[in-house]
Amino acid sequence: MTSYFNELFEYTHHFNDKVITLLFTLEDVPERSQKLLCHTINAHEIWIARIEKRTPSTGVWDTRPLETLKTINDKNYSDTLHILENFDINEKVSYVNSQGAAFVNTVGEILLHAGNHSTYHRGQIATDCKEHGIEPLVTDYIFYKRQSL
Repeated sequence: MTSYFNELFEYTHHFNDKVITLLFTLEDVPERSQKLLCHTINAHEIWIARIEKRTPSTGVWDTRPLETLKTINDKNYSDTLHILENFDINEKVSYVNSQGAAFVNTVGEILLHAGNHSTYHRGQIATDCKEHGIEPLVTDYIFYKRQSL
């Protein structure tokens, strides 16, 4: 199961990085795209903090400068790999969400959610880019796998 999560987050890191690069090269970044990208990176960081039983250093909808997102994405990836090496994916994690409600999920459930969450919002960013006349990136998992063959 760990190899599955390693691959999921390699893919997530790769295409988050590509989206960051795309938006950074634009003269006029669509506001919604930047907000969604920050949200995606922030949420991943928050889930890592919850697993590691730390207080998150950011809010889920905080806006950060695009030039900082690559470094944060890289750290999220390395922190996720650390979790995969040092935590049991069946370990239960108690946490409080951003609305103050308490929940318990396993490390594996949280990681699957974090990966799916990133994919979902990259799709929204692609739609937003297209609506602003920007050629969106193809970030589908199968496309990623075809590139690596």
